[in-house]
Amino acid sequence: MSWRTVVITKQSKLDFKMNYMIVRQGFDVKKVFIDEIYMVIIESTAVSLTAVLLNALIKAKVKIIFCDEKRNPSSEVMPLYGCHNTSKRCRSQAEWDSDIKGIIWSYIIAEKIHNQARVLEKFDHHEGSMMLDTYRKEIQFNDITQREGHAAKVYFNSLFGNTFTREQENPINAGLDYGYSIFLSAVNREIVKNGYITQLGINHRNQFNQYNLGSDLVEVLRVFVDNQVVSSQLQKFGREEKYSLIELLSLDVEVDGTTFILKDAIGMYCKSVLDALTYRDPDLIRFINYEL
Repeated sequence: MSWRTVVITKQSKLDFKMNYMIVRQGFDVKKVFIDEIYMVIIESTAVSLTAVLLNALIKAKVKIIFCDEKRNPSSEVMPLYGCHNTSKRCRSQAEWDSDIKGIIWSYIIAEKIHNQARVLEKFDHHEGSMMLDTYRKEIQFNDITQREGHAAKVYFNSLFGNTFTREQENPINAGLDYGYSIFLSAVNREIVKNGYITQLGINHRNQFNQYNLGSDLVEVLRVFVDNQVVSSQLQKFGREEKYSLIELLSLDVEVDGTTFILKDAIGMYCKSVLDALTYRDPDLIRFINYEL
């Protein structure tokens, strides 16, 4: 079972040998068994890697993320075929009707707002938490009254102050953006692994967003990043802060009363939503439970 997240931070040469990823950094040579790798994050632009390694990682369904010159995630590798019946599942995805998508989107937003309320309660923003509970109870089909947007304003203003916006350049937003990117990549991995495509979403349908479905499913997971950023009281955003966000994927969480590592629970959650859409049964959704 894959469990390692490998981060390449400096000039390196990456190669493949006997089902191992070989990492050469000067005279230092390390190897990592590919079947143990869940995600590879290439932070440095001074990294070269072989096509045979890329092919082996893709076959093993390892998520590969490339960062830009500022060491922020900028792109990811997506395999063309995630499972043996990808074509069938893509046809099924194209036929998801608006009724079931609207119902499941309502479920996702209700869970997201519930999670946000828990974060506010943890950090003693009781009034904001109560407002979010009210918004959650007011959610209608497909969230047509935009309770999500109202909740987001209360949520971020309660956590970071009334002058805070997500467009500002500061350590808080840098942390949120980095963490959200990591979780979005993890979700995209599961979507493709299950034979679906990321472009066709439930609610997100931006023509310039190739990860519409991932953007839908990741909504309930953002709270993990939010909680870490608030707990860390970020004054700067560097290597240690990035690693703390990557390590969130190894948290212990619960699904249906059983404990799993978060990255595995994300796989179960994503599959359950995809099944719920395909079989038109929202009761199939298995949300992730955790202690803040």
